[in-house]
Amino acid sequence: MTVTATGRARVSRRAAAVSPSATLAIDAQAKALKAAGEDVVVFGAGEPDFPTPAYIVEAAAEACRDPRNHKYTPTAGLPELREAISAKTKRDSGLEVQPGQVVVTNGGKHAVAQAFEVLLDAGDEVLVPAPYWTTYPEAVKLAGGEAIPVPTDESTGFMPTVDALMSHASERTKVLLFVSPSNPTGGVATLEQISEIGQLALAENWWVITDEIYEHLVYEGRTQHSLPAVVPELQERCVVLNGVAKTYAMTGWRVGWMIAPPDVAAAAANVQSHVTSNVNNVAQRAALAALGGGLDAVAEMRAVFDRRRRLIVSLLDSIDGISCPVPYGAFYAFPNLSGLLGREMGGGVARTSAELASLVLEKAKVAFVPGEAFGAPGYGRFSYALSDEDIVRGLARLAELAGESPGPGR
Repeated sequence: MTVTATGRARVSRRAAAVSPSATLAIDAQAKALKAAGEDVVVFGAGEPDFPTPAYIVEAAAEACRDPRNHKYTPTAGLPELREAISAKTKRDSGLEVQPGQVVVTNGGKHAVAQAFEVLLDAGDEVLVPAPYWTTYPEAVKLAGGEAIPVPTDESTGFMPTVDALMSHASERTKVLLFVSPSNPTGGVATLEQISEIGQLALAENWWVITDEIYEHLVYEGRTQHSLPAVVPELQERCVVLNGVAKTYAMTGWRVGWMIAPPDVAAAAANVQSHVTSNVNNVAQRAALAALGGGLDAVAEMRAVFDRRRRLIVSLLDSIDGISCPVPYGAFYAFPNLSGLLGREMGGGVARTSAELASLVLEKAKVAFVPGEAFGAPGYGRFSYALSDEDIVRGLARLAELAGESPGPGR
């Protein structure tokens, strides 16, 4: 940490302690190589590779011409958008909430950070099942709390067990983070798992923050269940996070939301009023159009993702040294890469999955995010939000580097 002549740090300890986003770092490396003329296949993307549906874009263009959208609007969101979110939540989750419980945020990531900010005091602990999205522990840290990783494994679909949660809990535990479908694993919790976890949180008097951003991207007949709908008694201690980014291919529009008990929602709106004020009004109008347009667009995307999901799992699993659990949600595969560690490949040897990611990017021009970024060394996250051709091309390069040719089956 840089220190000034007066002995004071130039940057706060809080900010200096935050780790950079590993997913964005990989993306930046890949883009730099591409800018230098290299042909790089990037499996790091955390966003759909589809354009935002045309009817949503048209609604935004029309909103630009409306002078109402040139001014400040309520911090918590346009009233009609909060009503639409309330209606959408009942339609999709069976959870009945009032518009006053909704706070529209600047993307889902803002909702994550703000939820922790309004719930945590210094020293409060948050149980964070690992593998986890890279932002969760850092958001906890910025809010003054302490993230307590709770290891999971393939046997439970990377979902935490009651025993694992209890073994990592303490008298300082205030919040349990619950995510299904999961980034990075693609895991989808069963109704039984959700019920058990919800009942535990209820018995232990924990708050639950549940991130449902991938709710509509589930496959093979799996169903996403909203935890407070499964355990209604938890609604007074539950914050639901969501947004339009993944369902409607609107990552760049930056519209998310949090649904919380009225006092928590009011506190979040108060905080937001001093940090960002209202979300971009044109983007809010676009989100309103998205929610009013049904789910046809996501159904089309889901069909394509499902095909790619089966393709990427087959190709990864065909490479000696890699085993790939079947993901049932989101658009990520999370293979176990430990069989490649310590193996000579392309004149180099990787001892960790982080070293492997660097080696593969350097030698094969293939980018993926190493498991260390998600609290799961030995694994890697491969997004399949890219074309079938790129999936085949990229994994052929990885297979060649590993010393073989890929094909379906092992």
